[in-house]
Amino acid sequence: MCGRYAQTMGAEEIVTAFSLDGSTVDQSLPLNWNIAPTNEIYIITSKAERTILDTASWGMIAPWQKNFAEARASQSHAINARSESIHEKPTFRNAFRTTRCLIPATGYYEWATSLGKYSPKQPFYISRIDREPLSIAGIWSTWQSEKGEVIQSASIITREAVNDLATIHSRMPVFMPRERWSEWLDPASRDVHQLRALMEVAEPDAGVHAVPVSARVNVVANNGPELIIPIELGAPETLF
Repeated sequence: MCGRYAQTMGAEEIVTAFSLDGSTVDQSLPLNWNIAPTNEIYIITSKAERTILDTASWGMIAPWQKNFAEARASQSHAINARSESIHEKPTFRNAFRTTRCLIPATGYYEWATSLGKYSPKQPFYISRIDREPLSIAGIWSTWQSEKGEVIQSASIITREAVNDLATIHSRMPVFMPRERWSEWLDPASRDVHQLRALMEVAEPDAGVHAVPVSARVNVVANNGPELIIPIELGAPETLF
């Protein structure tokens, strides 16, 4: 988790939904029901005391990457940062302290593991029941290529899955409650213990539900609203 997600809101819609102060986005990114690693994604950050919508490449580029080819290849291994160890891992720890973000999403996909009650690799689409956008905790950073190009990249923060989501996969995104957005995005907030506490909520899966969807989502080239249409499953299979 999480290797694909959907974002079907335009830039202006996100600015309104998240009550942002502005945007650096000149033109909305294409609506995308099958976002994959290295794709350009929306991030919400705080800069100069303004909460703004920006973009980044999905998958954190570590500061020690020497050239663009190596940086791009490394991104698929850094699309997610574990909440339990984000403050310790060299790729993520500085961004966790200094440049956090929210990653807006319409929903995300997860594939059932062999340890759950569903057939392995069955895809599920997970979204809010009220159809509001998900506010996923993330981190971002900038990296400069050998040609001087500055690239922003970002990672989604994940945690141990709970309740029904845990029957599908062991991990889930960290959803950041609205009342914590300001403190989470504040670059002046750098106390690691306090930041880790912000990621802990009483009901981390509140308001979301999962539905099984077609395996068409497995192919990155497939895109469109048909990917999130629920399908019928047979009786759940278990290992016991």
